[in-house]
Amino acid sequence: MSRLTVTPAVSQQTATPGVSYQTARLLTAGIVAGPLFLVLWALQAFTRDGFDLGRHPMSLLSLGDLGWIQIANFVVTGALFVACAVGLRRVLYPGRAGTWGPRLVGALGAGLIVAGVFVTDAGAGFPAGAPAGAPEMSWHGALHEVGYVAVMLSWTAACFVFRRRFAALGQRGWARACVATVVAALVLSGWPDPDSFTTRIVIATAVQFGFVAAVAARLRRSSEVDMLRTSGQGAQRAASHGTRRSSTSFARPERRLSGCATGSISVSPTETR
Repeated sequence: MSRLTVTPAVSQQTATPGVSYQTARLLTAGIVAGPLFLVLWALQAFTRDGFDLGRHPMSLLSLGDLGWIQIANFVVTGALFVACAVGLRRVLYPGRAGTWGPRLVGALGAGLIVAGVFVTDAGAGFPAGAPAGAPEMSWHGALHEVGYVAVMLSWTAACFVFRRRFAALGQRGWARACVATVVAALVLSGWPDPDSFTTRIVIATAVQFGFVAAVAARLRRSSEVDMLRTSGQGAQRAASHGTRRSSTSFARPERRLSGCATGSISVSPTETR
């Protein structure tokens, strides 16, 4: 007689790569950065005494007793864009826009941080006690303007970098959108109407941050699809591997009891005397 001993094989699962979830969170930072900035700006613009949306640029909110709120708004939003740049690098590199796209988005974030750390000069009657006209520019006011210029230049360059990527991939709608957002931001910023300048700057900022959010959201969705596809293929390979091992064990039984931990099948003969 023969005694047949069968031990069940240990199931195997393919773990989803943790870096994919981390990358998705980094891209999400770029999605929420713009709405967070604009919501905090609006709360201050409509609640702080003496602030006039039609006369005062958003940078003046960094002044006064509550100026720390807008300073934090600039710095936190900039940090979120820097985090988004790291996520863009992970998704795009070494493909098209994989080098300069993330760098320029990171430069945008760095410019916002500079604009927050170095506050603008008081003017236009805000905050209370400030001169009514344009102020004399101080060193920190000059550095604030440098941060603003860095934001504008890096964002504009990023749009054209991503346009090349979308055009190469045959995604003409996205390629045209990259150019359209640049044109819209420039028209809003340069329109010859000084009375609506501050309002138009806010709208242009929404266009700029919205573009980065749209690109990050698209790449995040693509990254999730690739992650699920990779996970499914790994599970199929694991199941196929387990089936082959079971078939081999049945085909070639051994004469000694072995392999219990690995799920193999052993046959040991029993002799009758």
